[in-house]
Amino acid sequence: MHRPVRILCLISFAALSCLGSLAQADSPRFEMTPFVGYRMGGSFDYYDADADKDRSVDLDDDMSWGFDLGLYRDTTSFYELLYSNQQSKLQSSGSGLGPVDVRTQYVQLGGTVLYPQDSWFVPFLSGTLGATLLDPSGRYDSETKFSISLGTGIRFPVSDNFAATLGLRGYLTFVGSDTEFLCVSGGGEGGCLVKSSGSTYFQGEATLGFTFMF
Repeated sequence: MHRPVRILCLISFAALSCLGSLAQADSPRFEMTPFVGYRMGGSFDYYDADADKDRSVDLDDDMSWGFDLGLYRDTTSFYELLYSNQQSKLQSSGSGLGPVDVRTQYVQLGGTVLYPQDSWFVPFLSGTLGATLLDPSGRYDSETKFSISLGTGIRFPVSDNFAATLGLRGYLTFVGSDTEFLCVSGGGEGGCLVKSSGSTYFQGEATLGFTFMF
């Protein structure tokens, strides 16, 4: 795992451990949800001065995977640490550079609220904030940006300690307007992959996970 991701995970897990002292004794203590998914979106708009027109640079839609760790606050809510990873291509032909492999990772800390009903499924709502790590292949520099996410879904309990989970999540990353990033180290020949004229970009993700409760 990328070094900044390891550091953020350790810091976040330490924070979750401290919050664990607030958990009630009669509630579940911990859960783990590995998941696979499909992530869509990720378009950067910028102004091409040479062509005097707006262009876009897009991340391809592709498979994703990750995990969600939860530390229960009470029987219907928990603090969470979310990690999600996608390997795709940045279609940067508009900038004069060919497609480049880019690994996009989210490391987020937040919480989830469960809404138990008299039925065989449990809806939930999740909100997190943290970092987006963009790691292109080759000579380009990686970038870390602030991001937030909002997720929802349905949990299908199979037993007291196991459930299948379907989820939808949107990630909003703040990149800063009129900035260049994912550039060649030292600003040498090759330039930057992204010259953004917007201040944010959005990705959506659909996931299937299996939740283990302890």
